[in-house]
Amino acid sequence: MSPALSYRPKPGEIPTQPGVYRFRDRTQRVIYVGKAKNLRARLSSYFQDIGNLHPRTATMVTTATSVEWTVVGTEVEALQLEYSWIKEFDPRFNVKYRDDKSYPWLAVTVSDEFPRVMVGRGAKRKGTRYFGPYGHAWAIRETVDILLRVFPMRSCSNGVFKRSSQIGRPCLLGYIDKCSAPCVGNISPEDHRAIVDDFCEFMAGRTRPFMKRIEQEMHAASDALDFEKAARLRDDLGAMNKALEKQAVVLGDGSDADVIALAEDPLEVAVQVFYVRGGRIRGQRGWVADRTDDGDTAALVEDFLLQLYAGVAPEDVRDAVPREILVPALPAEHATFEQLLSDLRGAKVEIRVPQRGDKKALQETVARNATESLALHKTKRASDLTTRNIALGEIAEALELDEAPLRIECYDVSHIQGTEIVASMVVFEDGLARKGEYRRFVIKDQDGSDDVKAMHEVITRRFRRLLDEQARSELRPGDPDAGTGPMLVDPDTGRPRKFAYAPGLVVVDGGAPQVAAAQRALDELGIDDIPVCGLAKRLEEVWVPGEEDPVILPRTSEGLYLLQRVRDEAHRFAITHHRNRRSKSMVESLLDDVPGLGEVRRRTLLRHFGSLRKLRAATVEEIAAVPGVGPRTASAIKEALDGATGHNDAHG
Repeated sequence: MSPALSYRPKPGEIPTQPGVYRFRDRTQRVIYVGKAKNLRARLSSYFQDIGNLHPRTATMVTTATSVEWTVVGTEVEALQLEYSWIKEFDPRFNVKYRDDKSYPWLAVTVSDEFPRVMVGRGAKRKGTRYFGPYGHAWAIRETVDILLRVFPMRSCSNGVFKRSSQIGRPCLLGYIDKCSAPCVGNISPEDHRAIVDDFCEFMAGRTRPFMKRIEQEMHAASDALDFEKAARLRDDLGAMNKALEKQAVVLGDGSDADVIALAEDPLEVAVQVFYVRGGRIRGQRGWVADRTDDGDTAALVEDFLLQLYAGVAPEDVRDAVPREILVPALPAEHATFEQLLSDLRGAKVEIRVPQRGDKKALQETVARNATESLALHKTKRASDLTTRNIALGEIAEALELDEAPLRIECYDVSHIQGTEIVASMVVFEDGLARKGEYRRFVIKDQDGSDDVKAMHEVITRRFRRLLDEQARSELRPGDPDAGTGPMLVDPDTGRPRKFAYAPGLVVVDGGAPQVAAAQRALDELGIDDIPVCGLAKRLEEVWVPGEEDPVILPRTSEGLYLLQRVRDEAHRFAITHHRNRRSKSMVESLLDDVPGLGEVRRRTLLRHFGSLRKLRAATVEEIAAVPGVGPRTASAIKEALDGATGHNDAHG
């Protein structure tokens, strides 16, 4: 047996019940999560002849140094636990369907007192109801513009809403009857909420009852000789029909379904979904993923369904999980998925492969979209991968490194006139930002006049933590995994230790003095295997320790471009931290003389409002609502802030 597979459990040790398993590498990081009806049968398949495994599976098995499992009672529980672990540990060898964040959503901020309808992109936010996503932002904006005539809800930004409230006049939409003008009190919060609810029902596909009600009201108004109201309702019906015409009927039975199709090759897979509600296409979305094994289409569908539905928030279930899910191939455990989704929805959900008719034709259309998406992605991906590899190779060659720096850490120091000195650490892995690894430092016991000393301090603190983490995580002799290397993952939480990973290159924002300070800090700690360089802003020169002259990379160099991106990201991150701390300091200095307001309450105020600007904009009542702050103290706070604002304005 290969030494790499010496961790193979004895067959009798593995239970035959359903469960979920995790493979870990030598640092105890989870690298793969899977589930099985029969754990013994499934795990045994990984320990066959390496030559019979898919190349990526073989890499996973040989990278791992241990495997563990958890037995569960049912296959549904296994499905839920698998999703939970994949989300928590982000294993590198699991299929990850990367969502295209460019798709626009129609969003309604239902948690606001006066909800707003808007078009946006990116990740979903709590307290907002979403429709879509859609193929084109202009199309959904056009639809909303039509529907605001029927549902005159707020669509303006917070700034416009507040300004209209202050001057007592609505914006243009209020004058042309495309907004009920809640900003000036023309409608109560309850009545505006009713309009919002009707709009959401209409956008969710429940259009027939609403249109029938409008038609009945129109006829009633006509019978009552109220022709003005009847004409208005007639125009409303026309607007709704016009909006619906933009969403072609694709399923004649008016059913709700998610139609899923895949396009795949030996290396990657693209997925497209059409969201059909009430027989009409209400949205479209795409994902791509690297193939991790030689699983068939059914296995890929199973992985995708887990990602698409298992993490749906309870408030989104009604819109996100339809009665019918159409797939190109049934997953092996489709009955388990149906049970999970039916429990989630509170009504029966069916997963099936369409065989004929409108649904089959629609899935073929979705499949064509997936094929086009995969071709486009591969073109971009080839360019991106090639560029990043070239950049890392050029950096390694220019700095005479033994290997390409797959993990780069960059440090920047920020202050204004020597006050509130902070530093940032940003991390790029494989040429891409790893934002979850970013760290911030507050520089202490320095007046801010010496960036070099500040750089020495932050490098010392970061790499002392590296040494401490590695010392703490070294396995003791006699431990089962002794000799496999440091445990860079906390054994209690399973999460990576914050400072346990050594970079392949340290970049500092600055020239020779900053580089020398960083190198001196590493030397003092006894670290001699981490290279350092600096990037000076003025001429974009690359400085290395002990050299009188900088390394000059061509202006067209991909390596220089990557170093610039890393440096600029570190600068942006440091500036953001500095502004936040400066805002906090301003709050504290402005409120020093407020009676009865100590340090704890000042911190509570800043945490509650988030910034000095928002605290200044708050009313006395809103300030008084903060725990520990009463009406009298709130009034004193407001007076102090208003006095400071007036002073600033007078001297601006």
